Amino acid sequence: SSEVLSSQLATLESEKAELVQTLSKVEAELTHQGEELQRVQTSLATERASGVKTAESLQNQLNEKESREQALESQLVAARWSSLLAAVEEAESIIQDSLAQIDDPAHISCTSSADYLASRCQASLDSVERLQGAREVFLSDSTSVSELVRAVTQCGHLVGDIIIQGSATSHMVPVEQADALSESMKQCGTEALSLLGQMKQQDTLSAADSSKLKTSLAAILATAEKLRPRGLELQQGELGDLVEQEMAATSAAVESAAARIEEMLNKSRAVDTGIKMEVNERILASCTELMQAIKELVLSSKDLQRDIVESGRGAASMKEFYAKNSRWTEGLISASKAVGWGATVMVDAADLVVQGKGKFEELMVCSHEIAASTAQLVAASKVKADKDSTNLRRLQQASRGVTQATAAVVASTKSGKSQIEETETMDFSSMTLTQIKRQEMDAQVLVLELETRLQKERERLGELRKKHYELAGASEGWGEEEDGTG
Repeated sequence: SSEVLSSQLATLESEKAELVQTLSKVEAELTHQGEELQRVQTSLATERASGVKTAESLQNQLNEKESREQALESQLVAARWSSLLAAVEEAESIIQDSLAQIDDPAHISCTSSADYLASRCQASLDSVERLQGAREVFLSDSTSVSELVRAVTQCGHLVGDIIIQGSATSHMVPVEQADALSESMKQCGTEALSLLGQMKQQDTLSAADSSKLKTSLAAILATAEKLRPRGLELQQGELGDLVEQEMAATSAAVESAAARIEEMLNKSRAVDTGIKMEVNERILASCTELMQAIKELVLSSKDLQRDIVESGRGAASMKEFYAKNSRWTEGLISASKAVGWGATVMVDAADLVVQGKGKFEELMVCSHEIAASTAQLVAASKVKADKDSTNLRRLQQASRGVTQATAAVVASTKSGKSQIEETETMDFSSMTLTQIKRQEMDAQVLVLELETRLQKERERLGELRKKHYELAGASEGWGEEEDGTG
């Protein structure tokens, strides 16, 4: 019917209105969501762009950091190599200077012993081994440059010392052996410079070979062993007693020298006046201080020797220990004799100077001989000592005291010589031109004569030292060749 249709149409219209309203809401929601989507997309695009820029910035910073690290690493590598190169060049300089000393005429007055040369050879061989090990470590890890620098420096110093000591030892041996030893020193220096030269280049460092230098040092060590004086032909008891006797004799010689100096000082005060008395007092006072320093050194040496014997003899007796270590014992005996002899000779020279009959230069030479003799005694005493020994430190302190006292004797002698010479200065004011010219010519002639004589005396001194080495063994009973050697 029409009413039903009308009712259905009204219902449909109502539903249509609701649907239109709902559609409008949905469209509005879709529009809003579309706008929100657009906003989110815009935000994402902005953030994406910002992220790209940030990533690019971080990448740039990372690249710059890596670049700086590479630059710093290159600088560090260059610094390591520069420090090694500087150490090598310094070692070369030390060795070249030592080689130059061999042919220096002034070096002929320097002497050393085969015993000391042998000990320095062993130290040098050890330093070459250390250098080789440090080089291998550096090649595998370049950060380990500090150990290689220390090894290069030590090796250069010890090889340079070997050259000096070897040359000084050659002044005390026969001519043929002296020439051979000098050539060995030059060969050693050449091999050392060759090794260091290889270490100056990065491309040759890995191939640097120390075998020739070790061979050269081993040959020098063998020569030094041959030049060592032969053992004393004494029984065990005699050798032990001889050490005590010689040390006692040295102490007595020093005491006697000190007493003589005091006697000379009193005599000078009674006889001399003015500058002469002042000079004599100053010289004799410095000699007295030197004798006191030597006395302290001899006492310290005795105490140290007692420590060495007690710590090293075990169940053996003291005499057995001395006999077992005969080479060391002979060194003590020889050094002790040299100290006692040096003290006596120096006092004789001082006596002549005080009386106006001696030369100031003789007293200075005697002072230097005293210093050398005491250094020999120190070296012989401490060779077997514990490095932490209290008596070793006392001995080293006493040795420094002797060195200072020796320098004081030389200084007071030079000063006194200058004062005496000033009082004897010639007065040229009354001379004519012709007289002055004549005096000038005479002085030039005298200078030439003295220079010639000086050169001859230096050569004579060298020969005397060599002859002294030959005769020293015979006088001590060391010259005998051991049975079975030829």
